[in-house]
Parts: sequence; structure tokens; C-alpha cells
Amino acid sequence: MAEGEEDFSSLPLPDRFTHKAWKVRKEGYEDARKQFEVTADESDPVFTPFTQDPSLWKGAVADSNVAAQQEGLGSYCSFLKFGGTQACTRTRGYTVFPIVEKGLPSARPAAKTNALEALLLCVEMDKADPVIEEMIPGLSHKVPKVIAATLVGLRNIYHNFGCKIVDPKPVLKALPKVFGHADKNVRAEAQNLTVELYRWLREAIKPLFWADLKPVQQTDLDKLFENVKQEPSPKQERLTKAQQDAMAVASSAPDGGEVGEEAEEFEEDGGEVDAFDLAEPVDVLSKVPGDFLDQVASSKWKERKDAVDALHGVLNVPKIKDGPFNDIVQALAKCMKDANIAVVTAAANCIDLLAKGLRSSFGKHRSVVMPPMMERLKEKKQSVADALGGALDSVFLSTNLSDCLEEILEFLKHKNPQVKQETLKFLIRCLRTTRDVPAKAEVKSIAEAGTKLLTDSSEVNRAGGAEVLGTLMKIMGERAMNPYLDGLDDIRKTKIKEFFDTAEVKAKERPKPVAAPPKAAPAAGKKVVGGRKPALGMKKPAAAAAPPPPAEDPPIIPPSPAKPATRSIPSKLGAARPGGLPTPGSGLKKRLGGPGGIASPQARRVVSPPTEEQPPAPAAPKFGLTRGLAGRPIAKPAAASEPAPAPAAPQVSGMTAAERAELEELRLEKERFTRTVEDLKSERTTLNSQVTELQNQNAQLIEDHTRDVLGIKAKETQLVRARSDAETAEQTVQKQQREIERLKRELARALRASTISPPNTMSDSMNLPVPDTDSVYQDASNGHGPISRAGLQHMGSRFDSSRPRSYASASPSEEKENNGLDSPGLGSRDGGLGRRKLSPTFGTSYSGLGSPTRSSILGSGNASGEDQPARRTEPAENWKRAAEVTTQLKARIEQMKAKQGLTRPPAQR
Repeated sequence: MAEGEEDFSSLPLPDRFTHKAWKVRKEGYEDARKQFEVTADESDPVFTPFTQDPSLWKGAVADSNVAAQQEGLGSYCSFLKFGGTQACTRTRGYTVFPIVEKGLPSARPAAKTNALEALLLCVEMDKADPVIEEMIPGLSHKVPKVIAATLVGLRNIYHNFGCKIVDPKPVLKALPKVFGHADKNVRAEAQNLTVELYRWLREAIKPLFWADLKPVQQTDLDKLFENVKQEPSPKQERLTKAQQDAMAVASSAPDGGEVGEEAEEFEEDGGEVDAFDLAEPVDVLSKVPGDFLDQVASSKWKERKDAVDALHGVLNVPKIKDGPFNDIVQALAKCMKDANIAVVTAAANCIDLLAKGLRSSFGKHRSVVMPPMMERLKEKKQSVADALGGALDSVFLSTNLSDCLEEILEFLKHKNPQVKQETLKFLIRCLRTTRDVPAKAEVKSIAEAGTKLLTDSSEVNRAGGAEVLGTLMKIMGERAMNPYLDGLDDIRKTKIKEFFDTAEVKAKERPKPVAAPPKAAPAAGKKVVGGRKPALGMKKPAAAAAPPPPAEDPPIIPPSPAKPATRSIPSKLGAARPGGLPTPGSGLKKRLGGPGGIASPQARRVVSPPTEEQPPAPAAPKFGLTRGLAGRPIAKPAAASEPAPAPAAPQVSGMTAAERAELEELRLEKERFTRTVEDLKSERTTLNSQVTELQNQNAQLIEDHTRDVLGIKAKETQLVRARSDAETAEQTVQKQQREIERLKRELARALRASTISPPNTMSDSMNLPVPDTDSVYQDASNGHGPISRAGLQHMGSRFDSSRPRSYASASPSEEKENNGLDSPGLGSRDGGLGRRKLSPTFGTSYSGLGSPTRSSILGSGNASGEDQPARRTEPAENWKRAAEVTTQLKARIEQMKAKQGLTRPPAQR
């Protein structure tokens, strides 16, 4: 065995990694780990075989022997730690999925720990996206234990690095399928992973997968989320290699505070992820109804409300794809002037969703929607004010404070107190949420507006002005706000200080950038002293700025014969050689005398005549010193450079005198530009006020027009109803007239039948006895006395009057049947039925089937033939009785007419 082991140890590591004996492989993994740990850097040759053949690690991390696999995973972790980024990028495609499939579900705790550490190192050394991409297939594995282990690995990755480093979208899309797994361990780990993601994303995770879960699963997750809401915001526990390098650079840099701040901020805010960053952009323009613009412009508020509600449903997505929204935005801006507040509220909600979905892309539409929304802040109903405030906040987040500040300050001067109050609240919210520090001019404008509000008549506005100043002080610092608070009393300062202490802002303060310029000034001075090339380089712009001086250059040219001497001296001194001047000391002074390096050449040209006379005296001792001692002149130019700032003043004064005319001209031009800008601003303000006034007039005209249209429609409706009533009344009148005509005809027929009736030939032909007039009103039901014709007519009239018959429904044929006018066989018997129809004179019929009345009327068997001639002898009395019966019939007819409303009763005539 010893000889075999020696032979195995002498084999190269790649051969031992692929050996068929697991002990050999295990020892190879251990030796490789030891060699990796003692390497000097990433370029050590021991890493080369494993980077050239990454498949070696595939067998190591998924070794069939659990003991060898444990050592293989540990060796791979050492390889990643000491092999650098290249070791990770070359091997992760071969190792991540085997680690997920074989390492994470391992029964050995050490192997499971090494597998998890290997995944974290793969994320740490480069980036997380390739690692997550290789792990996602593990969620659909056929073995539940592998799926649960994959979920555990993902949870640890997100716990250590956060959702800012590791993209959560691929995992969130795969979660609904995992929640539906049959294994309870898989579902439990899915819940744990979801809770971990909720710690970083909060409510932003729900739009991506929440709708695909069952209601029971949603309820269980909500209960788990309640516990997480009480926890503080998580922080990244493990830094990537890029972050580690940034931290190392920040700590090593002497003055590099900015780099350290960026690294620290990156570390702290690593978990702040918005739903907008996770969502995919949705093309909502294709879903907007084609008749939206027509419906919004409808004269009916219900149609306008329905159109805006339909648009709200389309825009209700986390992220909107940018497109031509100009027409929609303009239509929503017009809805801000709608007379119906329900339409205004719905339109404000649509603008809110559109601004949130487009973010920065909505900035180009700000000028269209912001003024009408701020003008509509005059509504006192809280629901409308809340909707408009939310829309304004979303619009502000899509732009910045500089874009919105001018309009905000303009509406702070509005004459409507409600508009002023809501605009003040909007300004406070803008100062709290802005991430950009206002410029000095903007700070001045805001401070002046806030100071002016401190003296407002409304207590709400005074408190709002103090809050504006306190919030602005929180952004700029107390020192920057002192000039604006000098004239205030102690009470107002105390109030502002209270808001300053409680204000929460997101803008960064400026103390560190302000401290940088003092360090830059010495650096600029060193460049001027140490190297003269920048000063010489500045000669060209100076010469270009002032073309006349080249005529004075000839006085400097004659000293050129002294160049050989000057060349030898500056070569030893190492100074003033590029200038070509005969006296290096004076030339150095002149170069150092110019404060900016621009005016010094002009000053040298202007003062050149006196410099030619002065140098000869000091030039002789300098040449002598340089010839005697070569080392001493080196210090003298440096000493000469020290008093250089002294003669700078006269040279500057000469320079300003030469350029005074140009300077004055530039100042005048600047003043002209300033006046022009002020005029343009005032003109713009005037135009804005005119536009606002015209908009108000237009809105008033629209309201008047709407009111007139509604009035016209109401009148038209009344006219239509009146016409309908008139037609109905006309039909009723015609119907009543026809009824009157019919009744007149019936009356005439009755009168004609009663007045012109023939003698009772029926009784004569049939030898019927004429009843006595005294028994006219005798009851026919007793069967003892005869009934006269008048009595029969009276009974018939009573029967007819008591009948429930309608005049409108009675027809002439029915009247004929009732009155017996259509019976051809008067006085005859019908088939032995004992039914007899009387003369039309009486207007009634009578039937008696074997009754005593019938026998009495017919006079068969009981009445003697002697009575009949006696009754015929009294025709006058019979006709008198008939006339009375006719009179009674007429009276009854008149009463019936009076009941129907056709004529007045006889008593009222």
C-alpha cells in the first residue's frame, strides 16, 4: 500500500482528480487544496491545469463517494478564493448545477456547507446572474430533495448579497410553480425564500407572481410578512470582489473620502429595489380604446367618466413602455377643467399612473399637465385634493426641482387661498423627496417665498412657510440659511428650528465638495512655479486676444546676440530657457508676476523699454557668479522666484488699464444681456398670466355653453311632452264627440219610436186584452193582475238603466237586439218556447216560460173576451199614459247623459 500511495502521490493532480480509486481522488483534492492555499497570487502555475480543463471540477464537486465529494467541494472553494475572477468564470458553467444537484442535498453537513460556500464564492468573485441561471433548472428537478436544496441555496444567496446585487426576477417568476409542488418540504422552503425576498423588496414582489398563487397561499404569506414588517431594513452581509476593491481603494486613498462614501452608500442601500425596476414595460397604447378622445370630448359627463375609467384600467401596470402619449396627456389636461369633479378625480388618477409608469420619460409632458392641475387645487373636496396631490407628486418624481420650481413659486402667489395652501404643501413634499441640492439662486427664491409666507394672514400658511425654511435648512445647512433668517424674530426662528430638527430629506449636503477648492489652489501654484510650460502655453491666447501689441515686439528682438550666453547659463540653472530672454532672473519674475499667466506677456511687451535699461547692472554680477561657482546660481533663481508676487501688483494695474475699455464694454454687454433676460422673464410672466386668464375665460365659456345646452334640451323635452299631451287630449275629444253623436242618434231614435207609434194592431190581430191603466205599476211577479204596455215599458227602462252597459262599447246591433227592433215576428210564438217580443214602442222584450205573467199578458183561458172591447174604448187614457211613460224615459236618458258628463241634469238647466 505504501508503494501504491507513493505512486499515486507522484501522479499529476489532474490525473489524480480523474483516478478510478476514490481514495486517490480524495487525496488529490486535499493536496490541491493545500497547494492553492500557499500560492502567492492568481497567476501561480498550479491554477493553470484547472483553468485550462474546467471539467475536472465537475467530477470533484459531484464525486460518487461522499467522503471524496466533501474534500472536492472544499478544494473547489480554495480554488475560487485564491484563483481570482478567472477561476470563477472558467469553471462555474461546469460546477454550479452539479453542486445544486449533488452537493446541496448531501447528507454530510460539511459537504453541504462547502457546497453552499462554493455558490456564494461564485457570486462574490464575479456576478450573480450566471449562477442564478444555472440554479433555476434545479427548481424543476424530479427529485423533491433537490428542489428543496435549491431553494435553500437561493435563500442564502439573497440573504448574503441582497436583491440589488442578485436579480430577483427569474426566481420570482419560477415561484408559483414551486408553491404548487406536492412535497410539503418544497412548499415550506418556497415560503422561506419568499419571506427572504420580502425582507428586501417589501410590496414590490407582489406584482410579479402574487396573482398566480392561490388565496390560501396568499393568506399564509401575508401572515408571515406581518412578522417581517416589524424588522429593520436588511443590509448586505457579504461584499462582492468589486465592492471589496472599492473599499480597499477608499481606505488607502489619503484624501479620497468620496470613494469611501460611494462604497459605503452602495453597501447600505443595496437592498432598496423598486417594483419599477423589476417589472417589464407594457405597451398600453395598443390597449387604449380607439374612441377614447371622442368619448372624453363628449357633452355627457357620464361618457367622459367612463372613458377616463377605461383608460385608468389600461394604465394600471407597474411599468409603461414609452410612446406617443401627447394626445392622451392633452386630453387628461383638459379634463382638469371639467365641471364634474368625478371626471377630474379620475383624470388625476390616470396622470398619476402614467407618470409612475413612465418615470423620467414623462418629464416632457410636465408643462402640459402641471399648470391645470395646480389651478384645479381650488376644489375644497378632500378626495379631489388628494387625487391632484398624488398626481403632482408623481409628476415631480419624473422631473426635478429646477423644472417645477418656477411654476410652484408662481402659484404660491395665487389669489385663491385654497390653491396657495395646497401649492405650499406640494413644495414641502418636493423639498423632502428631491435628491438634488437646489442651486444658490433657487435657494434664494425658495427662502424669499417662505419668508413672505411667515407674515401671511392664514395660520396654516405661516406654519407652512416656517416648514419650508426648516426643510430647506435641513438640505443646505444652518450656515447657508443664516443670511435669510437674520431679520426674523426669535419666535419665528424657534418655529423654523423645530421643523429643521424634525425634517427628513433625501438630498445630499454640500460641505465636502465646498472644502475641495482650497486644496486645488496650491496645486495650481505649484504648476506655475515648477514647470513654465503652462505659462508659456498661455501666450498664444493672450496674443490672439490683443493683436495690436505685436508691433512692439521689435524692441525685444535686438538682444538676440546675447543668446549664446543665455543658453549656457540657463542650461546650468535649468530655468527660463524657453523664454529666450537675456536676463533669466527678470524673465522669471515677469512670468511669475502674471496672476493668471494670460496678462503677463502683454505686460512684458508694454514695459519692455525700461527692462532693457535696467538688466545690464545686475546682469554682470550674475554672470560672474555663474562662471565662478556653477552650483550657486541654482539657488538664486529660486530665491528670485520668491519675491515674484511683489511686482505683480503694478503689472496687474498696467494690464487692467490696457484692457479697461474692453472690460467696460463687456460689462455693458453683460448689463444689456441681463436687462434683456429680465425683460423676457417679465414678458413671459405677463404671457403666462394672460394664458391663465384666457384659460379661465375659456372654462367659463364652456360652463356657460354646457348650461345653455342643458337648458335647451330641457325646453325641447317639455315641448315634446306638451305635444304628446295635446295629441292625447285631441284623441279624447274626438272620441267623446263620436260618443255624443251616437247618443244623439239613439235619443232621436227612442223619441221617434215613442212619439210616432201605430195603434196596437198586434193586440187586435191576436185578440189580446189591453191591460188596465191602473195596473201599470203592478208587479209582474205576483201573477194576479195584467201588465199594461206602459208598465212593460217602465220595467224595460228600469232593466236597461240597472244594466252595467257602457255607451262606448254598445253597438247599434246590440241596441236593436235589446229593444226588439230587429225581430221580424212580433206577437208570434217561437217554436213553443213561450217567448214573446213586444212592439218596438216599448223598447223592451219579455219572456215567460209557462209563468203566470205570460198567461196574464196573453190572456189565454182566464181573460174573457168581453173585457177586450171595453179596453179598446179608452184609447185616450192609454195614450196619455204612454206620453207620461215617454216623459219619464226622456228624464232617465237625461240623467244617464249627466252621469256620463255629456249634458247637465234637468235640475241644473
